[in-house]
Amino acid sequence: MAVKEIFAGLPWWVKWVAVPVIALVVFGGLIVNLVGFLIGLLFKVLVFAALVAGLIFVVRKFMSSSNSRSDW
Repeated sequence: MAVKEIFAGLPWWVKWVAVPVIALVVFGGLIVNLVGFLIGLLFKVLVFAALVAGLIFVVRKFMSSSNSRSDW
């Protein structure tokens, strides 16, 4: 018995309202945890990229200023 056959005789609101609501109730905590984990991971990646970019900027600034001093 396929899923299409199971839902064939049911009204539209069961397929498009009741089943998704039940899925959200059952898997809601899992979905929230997964989304929270992904947002936290994205935030950490962005912070890492910003820190590395800042470090590269500071090192290049320091290296260029020390090179110009040695030219004197």
